[in-house]
Amino acid sequence: MVLRPHSRASAVLSFLAFLTASTCVSASRSPGLPFVINTWGGAFTAATDAAYLALIADRNTSALDAVEIGCATCEKNQCDTTVGYGGSPDESCETTLDAMVMDGTSMKTGAVAGLRRIKDAIGVARAVLEHTRHSLLVGDLATNFAIENGFKEQDLTTEASKEKCEAWKRANCQSNYRLNVAPDPRTSCGPYTPLPGIDQQTLARSVMEDEGAVSHDTISMVVIHESGIMAAGTSTNGASHKVPGRVGDGPIVGSGSYVDGDVGGCGATGDGDIMMRFLPCYQAIENLRQGMSPQDAAEDVVARMLRKYPNMSSGIVVANTKGEHGGAGSGWTFTYSFRGGDMEATEVVSVPPLPRRLEERRRNTNDIPDEI
Repeated sequence: MVLRPHSRASAVLSFLAFLTASTCVSASRSPGLPFVINTWGGAFTAATDAAYLALIADRNTSALDAVEIGCATCEKNQCDTTVGYGGSPDESCETTLDAMVMDGTSMKTGAVAGLRRIKDAIGVARAVLEHTRHSLLVGDLATNFAIENGFKEQDLTTEASKEKCEAWKRANCQSNYRLNVAPDPRTSCGPYTPLPGIDQQTLARSVMEDEGAVSHDTISMVVIHESGIMAAGTSTNGASHKVPGRVGDGPIVGSGSYVDGDVGGCGATGDGDIMMRFLPCYQAIENLRQGMSPQDAAEDVVARMLRKYPNMSSGIVVANTKGEHGGAGSGWTFTYSFRGGDMEATEVVSVPPLPRRLEERRRNTNDIPDEI
């Protein structure tokens, strides 16, 4: 099934109305507390297990502790090479890290972005939360803060990430994130200079024709302690071959993740430069607050983004305070992992792209428009 951009947009608009009126989709049943849920299966299940087992082993392990333990596991394991050191080199072949933690009771956050030469990004993010009144530190000054707080300065480049970057350069820097510059970024490496006289129509067309990020995986995790206290966090090394200095959605509160202990939590992954324009996790939690199920809340958020960017890749996972959960995505088959209650193993949920999910729904209801 192939959707033309204009038909996809109209279908999404119709689906937004359907979501508002529909009550037929319910959240996946909660396995009980404590509860851990995060973006992606595969290598990322090690993070789910680490967070869950920490909660089970010691009741004094807090929700924030579990989030840090889970995300740190992926940082150390270099999950899918998209979290932690040695992955997603920028144009200059350097790996930098973004991370964020959030407490669902106080709503306080700590985050780092463009962190250089420090492997434990999620740990530094928590130090920002616990030892400053700030929410976000960036770049070399974030590195200085990390060193002041006892973190070790290390090279984040590996032989694999160096070779990946050199191979990209040999392929004329394809693909990349440059727009409206000379030489043509579709065929050449830089250095680039901006083209003069870019009007709004040209800019809008170049953005809408964007095929999306080269890589865009993030671990975003939500934890519910057995007491009901909630926390959330994210960690990522960003997009491969990004413009140096780029920050994605991971460390942005309400975009990469968000939690309100009175309502629920959300984690996101995907085309971060697009997703941060919508604050999808904040919107998902507000959807819960308005009475939507976690599944409907996630699908509504993805549909909102597809209305403007029909070709984007995204993944959203949402859980309410009971541990009922749901997920939605676009552009790929998204997966998420969860473990809670007395579960003996992590379970991975596969989520088809939203347009395909709409097609499956249409076959079972007359409320979904036929043009999908």
